Amino acid sequence: MSKFQLAALALAALLGSACGGGRSNDGGPSGTVSIDGSSTVFPISEAIAEEFMGEHPRVRVSVGQSGTGGGFKKFCNSETDISDASRPINSDEKALCAQKSIEPVELQVAIDGLSIVVNKANDFVKCMTVAELKKAWEPGSTVKTWKDINPQYPAQPIKFYAPGADSGTFDYFTEEVVGKADSLRQGPEVQTSEDDKILVNGVKGDRYSMGFFGYAYFKESRNDLKA
Repeated sequence: MSKFQLAALALAALLGSACGGGRSNDGGPSGTVSIDGSSTVFPISEAIAEEFMGEHPRVRVSVGQSGTGGGFKKFCNSETDISDASRPINSDEKALCAQKSIEPVELQVAIDGLSIVVNKANDFVKCMTVAELKKAWEPGSTVKTWKDINPQYPAQPIKFYAPGADSGTFDYFTEEVVGKADSLRQGPEVQTSEDDKILVNGVKGDRYSMGFFGYAYFKESRNDLKA
């Protein structure tokens, strides 16, 4: 696919190990469940946790979002019971889990689209090729303004918003768009965060910005963003 509005699809999954807890005196489940990991799976886990606690008030479920990689670190260190992930667990993470005698079980819950977005007021970008995105986002990129990408675009400096290196979205984008895993441009013009809402607000607030994150975060802000 040479041009796209939504990047190719990434796996959204839950990985679980044995959860702590038991049964309360009235026969219902009790205890705690700790979940952390991917920000793209976070909304699913948060909704499920709320529904579950509504039916089982003696169970407390906490849901965090430290990114896929950050979640795996906690999971393999026995700090969490369930790890949200937007990519499969890798060999190093499996080895770390094995050291703690943790055997993860993968449950696919969704297929997530990655959205490349600009500010709603951006009236000159209709679509971009993968080659143009690579040129803008690759390490050592000489792109500073939109005109550097396409001579028909204005000479306005670009502010970049991207997930952090612990994010599965970061992993996927660097592999499939940049062409090399864990490789992305750096500099004061680039803001990264494991919290997709920070990225959303960043692109919302800058007319000449560009960012990428999970489709769900674009969908809830589509009045202020353009894919």
